[in-house]
Amino acid sequence: MGLARTVAAVFGAVYLLVGILGFVLVSGGEGDLLGLFPVNALHNIVHVLLGAILLYGSMSFAAAVQTTRGVGIVLIILGILGFIAPDGFGLVPLGGNDIWLHLATGAILLATGFMATDDAAATV
Repeated sequence: MGLARTVAAVFGAVYLLVGILGFVLVSGGEGDLLGLFPVNALHNIVHVLLGAILLYGSMSFAAAVQTTRGVGIVLIILGILGFIAPDGFGLVPLGGNDIWLHLATGAILLATGFMATDDAAATV
């Protein structure tokens, strides 16, 4: 299946699950998920959307490369914004543990997207 597609699928499933759990486990969709990550309804929706984008991107090599790069950049930006505006300008919580989570997952996605090679093309 290729590393880029696998990473997109795994991270997509995780972000989708985290978004859903944010609605299910956190009262009213707002509070601390697992006692570590502050979330609200908009934050949960963003996680569901990012998960869906990554899962869709895992369908082909080219899409996986684009989505891992694109979502990786978005997550790096959100991680940096967590230092500047931890309250996400009053929209979504970005500070605290979300900073390192966004930076780490963004870095993994970016590295995967930029180091990806098409295994199918390499075997021909």
